[in-house]
Amino acid sequence: MFRWAIIFAVVAVIAALLGFGGVAGLSAGLAKIFLIVAVVILVLGFLFGRGTRVH
Repeated sequence: MFRWAIIFAVVAVIAALLGFGGVAGLSAGLAKIFLIVAVVILVLGFLFGRGTRVH
């Protein structure tokens, strides 16, 4: 997810530099959504853990 967020952020920056406002806005919005989803999954992974714990 973080990879997709970075990719869309880079596309947004390049599109903004080239003057494509609509594409830049859409890419920035998608990057923001992917980043939020990735952070939520990361936090849930830390809270609930994965696999079995050995004590």
